[in-house]
Amino acid sequence: MKVIETALPGVLILEPRVFGDERGFFMESWNAKAFADIGITASFVQDNHSRSAKNVLRGLHYQIQHPQGKLLRVLQGSVFDVVVDLRRSSPHFGKAISAELSSDNKRMIWVPEGFAHGFLVTSDTADVAYKVTDFWVPQFERSLLWSDPALGIGWPSSGKPVLSAKDESAALLLDAEVFS
Repeated sequence: MKVIETALPGVLILEPRVFGDERGFFMESWNAKAFADIGITASFVQDNHSRSAKNVLRGLHYQIQHPQGKLLRVLQGSVFDVVVDLRRSSPHFGKAISAELSSDNKRMIWVPEGFAHGFLVTSDTADVAYKVTDFWVPQFERSLLWSDPALGIGWPSSGKPVLSAKDESAALLLDAEVFS
């Protein structure tokens, strides 16, 4: 597996080895030993799968208590994936990185605890699968405003994306409850 470090230490883009021929392809999306060898020793408690239409933006989500580490990949389609450091003690606090994840490039992204995460669907539809290290606890879920100028995210959208009511009313970084 090729590991690509990002500008946010701990957030990794992973390119699995893909074996393909005229029949299709094979790849490992999770192998506890291989991931431990690159420093990811997460214990996952839940697998999730979402399907979204073009221009849907999900995020930027995090849980202030019961924080979740996430391992994401796109099964079908493509997304513009974003991670924001919300650890106030981090020298990278408030910084964002982005990456294209798609069924074609088969990249995965590891998002440790302490970060907000979201994505914008750039294909007609996208199926995103992700593993999480803690259960969803609705009362601790928070959402950071996708368009907050303080984040400086260059979303590749023409016009306003399709948002949930929760994401529509998300907090600015200045007002957000963050990690210490």
